[in-house]
Amino acid sequence: MILKIQPVDVNYISQIWHLVEQYLVDSLTEGAEKQNIDPGYNIHHVQGFLASGQWLLLVAVDEDNKIHGAMSVSFINYPTARVAFISLTGGKLVLNKETFEQLKEILRQRGATKVQAHGRKSMVRLLERTGFKSQTTLLEADL
Repeated sequence: MILKIQPVDVNYISQIWHLVEQYLVDSLTEGAEKQNIDPGYNIHHVQGFLASGQWLLLVAVDEDNKIHGAMSVSFINYPTARVAFISLTGGKLVLNKETFEQLKEILRQRGATKVQAHGRKSMVRLLERTGFKSQTTLLEADL
């Protein structure tokens, strides 16, 4: 199966939400709830960020335009870089070297100079196969 990564225009978030919600819920659950991590948002916040245009929704579709996965991306502007931060990724076998190249082109078109993601160990292994390099470990404490 050949997948294509496509951005979803903010005007169509509501129309396709029912097709992508479970992919994003699964990612949120697997990445946060199972590891007792509070990401600071829930699926309703994700929907709001996407619908308002604060985050970008990307989908992985096959030749018949059937959705096989979804990803949310936020952008962070620093003085020397515009970082595309992957907040959620859900679906099976949707991220590989070919789809990652497509993703990078879409992010470049939106001004990104780097792409970043947090990930559990299995996601780190997957992303390292696409060219990601581990830079740091995030530590956190409640105040």
